[in-house]
Amino acid sequence: MKIAILKERRPYENRVAVSPDIVKKYRALQLDVMIEKGAGEKASFLDASYENAGAKIGKTPEETLKDADIVLKVQRPLLKGEGEIDELSLIPKKACLIGLLGSDPTAITAYEKSHLSAFSLDLVPRITRAQSMDVLSSQSNLAGYRAVIEAVHVYGRVLPMMMTAAGTLFPAKVLILGAGVAGLQAIATARRLGAVVSAFDVREAAREQVESLGATFLSVPAVQESGDGSGGYAKEMSSAYQKAQSQAIHEALKKTNIAITTALIPGRKAPTLIDEAMVKDMMPGSVIVDMAIEMGGNCTLSSLGHIIQKHHVNIVGIPNLPSQLAMDASQLYAKNVHAFLGLLISSETQSLVSTLTDEILTKTCLTPSCYSSK
Repeated sequence: MKIAILKERRPYENRVAVSPDIVKKYRALQLDVMIEKGAGEKASFLDASYENAGAKIGKTPEETLKDADIVLKVQRPLLKGEGEIDELSLIPKKACLIGLLGSDPTAITAYEKSHLSAFSLDLVPRITRAQSMDVLSSQSNLAGYRAVIEAVHVYGRVLPMMMTAAGTLFPAKVLILGAGVAGLQAIATARRLGAVVSAFDVREAAREQVESLGATFLSVPAVQESGDGSGGYAKEMSSAYQKAQSQAIHEALKKTNIAITTALIPGRKAPTLIDEAMVKDMMPGSVIVDMAIEMGGNCTLSSLGHIIQKHHVNIVGIPNLPSQLAMDASQLYAKNVHAFLGLLISSETQSLVSTLTDEILTKTCLTPSCYSSK
């Protein structure tokens, strides 16, 4: 079988779907690997390193995809009119397409028309057996770390307390809104840098994790309501809770130097956590990093792809933060994909499994009817 890896062409994307060390593992399984020329350069993986690992380099997308059985992507392939080329039209019919494909109806319809078996890794269920394939967690970890680094860069001041002969510099106060994977990593990173950290989450279950990292957990005691949703995610809260939550966040922001927002609701627009009135009351020179910017943002003033200043507060709307750490993000992503292919490729026949019976495969497959036609 042949695995093909295309260069990522969407804006803000520097990652690649395979790393040289994973190429070696595919070759050990007698799988042919073809990667498009220059696909790994933004992640500091040169073509020579892929060739040394046993891959072949395709000079063009057409050459790379010819006779491919499996196509690996980070983001979904470009459709006609979306970019410089129509990537989807080049993928061989009945091939398996694997990546962070999302759930765009137009794209799914296009996969069906192309008779592709499309698997979206952002749908991997959060069960113990799937941890090695959990792309969202591996990438969110890096995003949480990078969010703090971006915030510190824009903040332009030190985070820890520093006692010098010239006087004492007091530690920065950091507020993390959302204590999922990204939020917990942001807490840990800010704490390592010496900041005083507090965190808010609608899920009371997150309290223990937040406090174990040395941060203060903020809650909304006035309204008793659980924010625990399915799969470990938060659910959308009632209007009464949201009002009480806004008041609590508003008060916390008045004393905050750096705020990092991470709140997302699967399949929905990101919830609004910070409005203009809250920004106005923040201290001059404060920073907001909106990690939910690609889903509409948690701050009403955020601007996709820009760092702006409003009311003397710097608001960071940089999308795709894992891509800012392209080498590490690509290595982790490639390992997640390799683990996923362990379910899709039969160890006995070294070919694609004939039916989708595994829970992980059925939940990630966007076009199951295409797969059953193989």
